[in-house]
Amino acid sequence: MNPNHKGQAEKLDLKELVAMGVGGMVGGGIFSVLGLSVGLAGHAAAVAFLIGGIIALLTGYSYSKLGLKFRSDGGSFTYMEKSVKNPNVAAIGGWLLLVGYIGTLALYSYTFGVYGTAMAGSNSYSSAIQHFLASFVILLFLGINLYGIKAAGHTEILIVMTKLIILFLFAGMGLFFVKENYVLPVFNKSASNLLMGAALIFVAYEGFELIPNTVNEMKNPGRNLPKSIMLSIIITIAVYLLVSFVAVGNLTPDKIAEYKEYALAEAAKPFLGKTGFVLISLGALLSTASAINATLFGTARLGMVMAQDKDLPKIFSFKERTKDIPWVSLTVISLLTLVFVNIADLTLISSFASSTFLLIFIFINFSAIKLRKQIGIKTYYPITGFVLSLLSWIVLIIYLWQNNEKGFIWLGIFYFAVIVAELLFSERRIFFILRKRKE
Repeated sequence: MNPNHKGQAEKLDLKELVAMGVGGMVGGGIFSVLGLSVGLAGHAAAVAFLIGGIIALLTGYSYSKLGLKFRSDGGSFTYMEKSVKNPNVAAIGGWLLLVGYIGTLALYSYTFGVYGTAMAGSNSYSSAIQHFLASFVILLFLGINLYGIKAAGHTEILIVMTKLIILFLFAGMGLFFVKENYVLPVFNKSASNLLMGAALIFVAYEGFELIPNTVNEMKNPGRNLPKSIMLSIIITIAVYLLVSFVAVGNLTPDKIAEYKEYALAEAAKPFLGKTGFVLISLGALLSTASAINATLFGTARLGMVMAQDKDLPKIFSFKERTKDIPWVSLTVISLLTLVFVNIADLTLISSFASSTFLLIFIFINFSAIKLRKQIGIKTYYPITGFVLSLLSWIVLIIYLWQNNEKGFIWLGIFYFAVIVAELLFSERRIFFILRKRKE
């Protein structure tokens, strides 16, 4: 057998890359933040998702240009390194990105546990079942990713296709049962509420930026990298618009806010009954599972690249010899996620993740502006993405300050802790270099 043929067989193709992007975005988005979006934007929840999608498309374009120029598994971290002179700034961004991903992994696994427990029925062991399922799904995808690249890619395609069928079935059937007075007038709340709703749901578009992390493991990056980013975002926008419109049209905002994570499942009851509840719950399980798979796959490679650049302990760069898999990074990230999902306040972690990814997208658009000549991008795209991302982050911070003071304070504590941890690690490295020189 030609050894190169085996290496080529392990490369991810366009459909697998799109599955990774859609899986990363849809997984925690529509199921986790729909209630918040409807509560703020009212009938215009779909418009809020559209605004988020536009920001994602602009930022995705910056990612595609940067990804083709700097072909690194480090993705966002590498682009930040290339655009700033101070290594600590890029390293802090990388540490924030890693912690943000761990937060989203915890959120996805938590949601998986909640829906799994709901399908099993309420009983005295519900809490234990929830923790067991949340832990199990993390360990399951740790095993799949340790097994091999194609295993992760093939699994993602199967899961994503199944959940998309379920969601489009829900949207297609639900359109015939939409109540006019539930969706009209479209703008039944203020413009500021609409912007807050759009800012809060932007975390639903977190996931497409994982695709450039796999640039060295994909077929024909020049064609497949930009196409997979754009296609995955467009598919996700279509899913969010249809599903949010049908949900609003079949359930009052008060009911959606009341059921929170179960909003979509409850919205299916008017036209699908108990079967609809089970079907959408199954979709939630598949969505969160695929998001965990995609996020874990990309985050592990980010940790590996940061370690290779000496911004994380060297052990994170260790790889399995025959399959080129960063097994240490995969394992550590999974274990940290298990700690988060079982003992941490996930509301605070998810707020941190949302704010962090908006900050990262602000920085990515800034990087595209600064490196515009190198990457060959028209300036008005990243400038527009930068302004809209910054505005969304400011709106999110104002929302937390006004409505969740505890979360706002903990957000500051998280950022301070991450910055201090990175600086201490950097100073420790400098200390050893100086000591070695003296010796």
